[in-house]
Amino acid sequence: MDMQQRVRLELGDRSPAEVLELVVHNCRSSDGEVEGLTEEYKELEFLSMVSSGLSSLARLPALPRLCKLELGDNSIGGGLDVLVEKCPNLTNLNLSRNKIKDLKSLEVLKGLKGLQRLELFSCEVAALEGYRGAVFRMLPQISFLDGFDQDDNEAPDSEDEDEDGGPTGDQDDDEDSDEDGSEGEEEVGLSYLMKGEIQDEEDDDDYVEEEDEEEEDGEEGGVQGEKRKRDPEDDGDDDEDDD
Repeated sequence: MDMQQRVRLELGDRSPAEVLELVVHNCRSSDGEVEGLTEEYKELEFLSMVSSGLSSLARLPALPRLCKLELGDNSIGGGLDVLVEKCPNLTNLNLSRNKIKDLKSLEVLKGLKGLQRLELFSCEVAALEGYRGAVFRMLPQISFLDGFDQDDNEAPDSEDEDEDGGPTGDQDDDEDSDEDGSEGEEEVGLSYLMKGEIQDEEDDDDYVEEEDEEEEDGEEGGVQGEKRKRDPEDDGDDDEDDD
């Protein structure tokens, strides 16, 4: 698929002014130039044209809000002054695996005052002796070159960083779940104790009822016994009367 078709495909039903991110990987430019993009994409903030057969940026339209530009795996060897003119607000620029051979080609990037990260992996310039120190001196505005700062500290992943530097939401959730678990355990413990007390009361009631029943049975048995004892006497009295 050529680049122009790919741009139309990614656009879909939107208007160019509604597009904030555009990814057109693995397509092909017919003449090595940017195709399908116009200045109508004025709100574009992220553009990726990785492995798109580009050898020039001359036809890149003005993209004043563009912050991040991915151009890896192309054949760009120079002409980076276009970026200063058309994308003045770039903060992240990836030129890895392109045909940039010398430091002079990068000097024009001084004009990108907000540039913070620059990637030049697998470019010939990255193999030059003293390359890292030279680039940091030439472009003092950048903080990270090929993923590391001047002290060889790895660049943080901006997507994973917590802006406030505080605990992440997952940690807060864990704490909440611990608290909920404690409350749940207390509730279960109270329920168990209350259930035990109720059961004890029921057992006591059953015991009292059993005692009452035994007493009643005893009284009835006693009365019946008295009656059985009195019967012979009564019979004796009756005999005397007969005599």
